[in-house]
Amino acid sequence: MAKVDLELVKHILQRNEIEARQVDSIIGDIEEEMKLMDAEKPPTERVKKQFVMIVSDPNGELEGKDFTGWVVQIPEDDTPLSAEERLVRAAYEFNTTPKGRRMPVKTIAEACESVPARLTKEQQVWVKTKEPVYLLRTNNDIPFDEIKKKANADVEAF
Repeated sequence: MAKVDLELVKHILQRNEIEARQVDSIIGDIEEEMKLMDAEKPPTERVKKQFVMIVSDPNGELEGKDFTGWVVQIPEDDTPLSAEERLVRAAYEFNTTPKGRRMPVKTIAEACESVPARLTKEQQVWVKTKEPVYLLRTNNDIPFDEIKKKANADVEAF
């Protein structure tokens, strides 16, 4: 439904030589209807989301390699495995639009970069990084012993 400024409606009604009382009555009716429509529409709840990193791994080998990927968010209750599927569905939707028919999206990278947020939001996936980011591997351990040894060696050097 198109949104029209009430002042514009009032101006057009006056230009068509409708009496001022009738114009005020019509504008008042429109305002009441708008208030009723707003009251009928319940506020949407915010969806709790979780972050997911989608890693570009074309050969299926993670060990000892450098990788880039994209950070997306999906609803908290959904499995992270659904993130890629949601992006693919958003890309399919984009490819049915006139712009998508001219320049279709063929990869996840293109989907993250080109698909509008309106289409990804419909599929409940929110792209946080349009450009790929570097993935850093870690063994999830902080080596305190090595840090102490290095600090002691530095102190002894003075």
